[in-house]
Amino acid sequence: MSIMTRGIRGATTSTANTREAILEATTEMLERLVEANDLDKERIAAALFTTTRDLNADFPAVAARLLGWTEVALMCSHEMNVPGALPSCIRVMVLVNTDKQPGEIVNVYLRDAVNLRNRGTDDR
Repeated sequence: MSIMTRGIRGATTSTANTREAILEATTEMLERLVEANDLDKERIAAALFTTTRDLNADFPAVAARLLGWTEVALMCSHEMNVPGALPSCIRVMVLVNTDKQPGEIVNVYLRDAVNLRNRGTDDR
């Protein structure tokens, strides 16, 4: 099998706009994403984080650094401010070099973000 760069999505919600709550939610999401996909951090090329505009107390990427993702390219941004969108949401797109097929990738949706799967908005 050949190695491809694949995207793995994750989403969760924060209980508050505090550094602690953002990092706790992000850490939980990243740990579950790594576990569900049996990821080796050496194969993670990049992670792109977004938050809804109501979360600005810290960068979600800090959680990745605290998990030891020191050689991974990380970037944070805000989501579009769409009316009716899920508030307090943190999303990630992890780009990983893997020999897994697309159907083997497990996207992780936690807390109130599980509703994104039901609303058909998980393809962002």
